[in-house]
Amino acid sequence: MSIGVAVIGAGMAGKAHAAAYRTAPTLYDSILPPVRLVSIADVYAPLAESTAARFGYERFDTSWEAIVEADDIDVVSVVVANRLHREIVEALLAAGKHVLCEKPLSDTIDDARAMVAAADSASTIGRIGLTFRRSPGIASIRRLVQSGRLGRPLNISASYWADYGCDPEGPISWRYKGPNGSGALADIGSHLSYLTEFAVGADITSVRGGTLSTVFPTRPKPLGTVVGHEGGAVSEERDTVENDDVATFSAQYENGATGNLQVSRVAAGHPNSLSFEIFCEKGAARFDFRNPGQIEIFTPDEDPGTSGYRTVVLGPAHPYWRGGLPMDAPGVGVGQNDGFVFQARAFLEEVAGIPESESLPRNADFADGLRNMLLLDAVAQSAAQGGATVPVGN
Repeated sequence: MSIGVAVIGAGMAGKAHAAAYRTAPTLYDSILPPVRLVSIADVYAPLAESTAARFGYERFDTSWEAIVEADDIDVVSVVVANRLHREIVEALLAAGKHVLCEKPLSDTIDDARAMVAAADSASTIGRIGLTFRRSPGIASIRRLVQSGRLGRPLNISASYWADYGCDPEGPISWRYKGPNGSGALADIGSHLSYLTEFAVGADITSVRGGTLSTVFPTRPKPLGTVVGHEGGAVSEERDTVENDDVATFSAQYENGATGNLQVSRVAAGHPNSLSFEIFCEKGAARFDFRNPGQIEIFTPDEDPGTSGYRTVVLGPAHPYWRGGLPMDAPGVGVGQNDGFVFQARAFLEEVAGIPESESLPRNADFADGLRNMLLLDAVAQSAAQGGATVPVGN
């Protein structure tokens, strides 16, 4: 048995998936079947060709249909614009491929529900990538909270600030199109919302105080292809930004905890700043992705003069670390790219039939992806209703 892998979409996240499949077989001790790196597909042929060559894939294709029809491909990552997810994923599942889809699951609730139904009826596996769950620091805080050492979670404060949209003269792309709530909220707020649920250990049941703001109402049209968050030459013609640059909301969790969340794609000086702090009855913990190799923990000290947060450097005692890094000693750097590798490894283990007890934690399923979209939709409804309390739908 061998597993043939392809990636549809050769942009920024597509490259992360492509690299992850190359590295995933080298992790840990459980032996995967041989993994064949077969194809990178992208409508922009030069990008598909260069990405395939860079990461050692056998060929490149310029249509997702070619991946569907290929007999030598078993596993496919779908890393394209959200509005394209449903058609591609349904076709892949129908063709007997295992699918790992990037978040958010789709651009509409109806399409997401259809994708859940398609995965439920398929003979193969459909999963969604919630990559930040794979961060050793975030997973360590979740484990600490679940252990009860910090007591009952009370409140979590979280933010995800990015600056890819802070230049008003940056080219418009698909990321700036769609209804309110499909901008920063869907792009990076999807990450922030699921990771707070992961850390707190409970689902968000309702939201309130939703606000969605568009800071730059227009952007110039590009003269060429826009890849990821990169800029490029632009024309004098401008187009309308349809969705949100900044989003904020408060959350109520199933276990009684509350949360305050803020996301922005126009946060100058913050290329990729995700952080949170969770407050519990017996202490607190915090994490900042700008320092991903450490967490900070507070537990009261008997001496007020020495009480305060302490820094814990991550190492083999923490999730994913031992065997998950070539150098797995304490203090060795870890980052967002490693999360994609752990995610790919977990997906390949599941496809190969390795028991869950001998594997990394399974990836989230499409139902989890739908629930995340329902949560973001509740935030958009709250904003449309002047900050009203809105329950998260089913």
